[in-house]
Amino acid sequence: MTTKARANGEGSIYPHRNGFAAYAWVQTPAGARKRKYVYGKTRDEVHGKWLSLHQAAKAGPVATTVPRLDAFLASWLAEVIKPNRAPLTYVNYELFVRRYIVPGIGERRLDRLQVRDVQQWINTLPTLCQCCEQGKDERREEKARRCCARGLCCHDVPSARTISDIRACLRSALSHAVRSELVTRNVAQFVTLPSVRKKKRKAWTTDEVRIFLESARSARDAMFAAYVLAVVLGLRKGEILGLTWSDLDLDGGELTVGRQLQRASGELLHRETKTEASDDTLPLPEVVITALRHRQEVQRADRAKVGRAWQDTVGLVFTTKSGLPIEPRNFNRSWDNRCARSEVRKITIHDARRSCATLLVDLDVHPRVIMRILRHAQFSVTMEIYSQASSAATKAALHKLGDSLGG
Repeated sequence: MTTKARANGEGSIYPHRNGFAAYAWVQTPAGARKRKYVYGKTRDEVHGKWLSLHQAAKAGPVATTVPRLDAFLASWLAEVIKPNRAPLTYVNYELFVRRYIVPGIGERRLDRLQVRDVQQWINTLPTLCQCCEQGKDERREEKARRCCARGLCCHDVPSARTISDIRACLRSALSHAVRSELVTRNVAQFVTLPSVRKKKRKAWTTDEVRIFLESARSARDAMFAAYVLAVVLGLRKGEILGLTWSDLDLDGGELTVGRQLQRASGELLHRETKTEASDDTLPLPEVVITALRHRQEVQRADRAKVGRAWQDTVGLVFTTKSGLPIEPRNFNRSWDNRCARSEVRKITIHDARRSCATLLVDLDVHPRVIMRILRHAQFSVTMEIYSQASSAATKAALHKLGDSLGG
């Protein structure tokens, strides 16, 4: 009498190498009907996988061939992100994939990636010095080496914010894998991240803004009008540098925000703004109109001076003396230099946008109006600024409270 090698209903489970294998007929995402195999060391292990496979096949299409994570990310960046997202989004995602995700878990097969794998990898990121990992100090000339290559680790570890951005990149990629029916769930969304404490951003007082602008005006700083746009209208750096004369109606006192200047992948791009909410038409206060008219005169003088050597750049408001676009990094340097010369607290150009918001708060401007001026996509962003009144306003409020209690 022969023993039954397989239990009832397990006709597709069979011995294979050092264990067992099984298959089930599935429909692939492409619509073809194929066999999908599972493997394991014991019959019970394979039986469990086989049952799960049958359930997956009943629920919908199942991929029979699944790439490794590194190969999938390469195609995702090239076919999904690069043609459909902003250039800087692609630059950042490509950086996260190349420097962090692929070296850490890139060899894992996509459908075998577990929450535990991603969590363990995320946990290691705050301990990895990127100078050591990427050989930054090692690439310097020997006499210029100052830290990791000399055995003095500089502990250049990713910040909690960077780790959050890296996870967001992986989560976006795995969401596409779920939609492509390569995997059934996005394991990155179940990972616990280090807590991120938001930095308290700096903002100028009214006096500091006045001193800064007066310093730039007195020195005939070529970027004076740009500084005015930053602190009076709260325009972003890219929006200022991407502004064209056709966006301005100086006689009518209006400015239309619709383009920005960005450097991405080695190119200087004149493209649409950050979000649809960023596009708007704003009224121009007299101080802004005066600054822009002066800028117009300066540019005309520059153009007349160089003559035929002038580089026509779609009518940009802010250009070099030969008509070329202003490099964003050079604008940063001009701003920092003016901060030093005017002897005010050094803040970033984006902090000037926050300064505009806090000054409007001090003037008791309604938060909905501030949201319109700064063109925030979400009211919560405006309220976060609105809730951080300046120290002068806070002091006045507390004095008012104290007077009422004392009375």
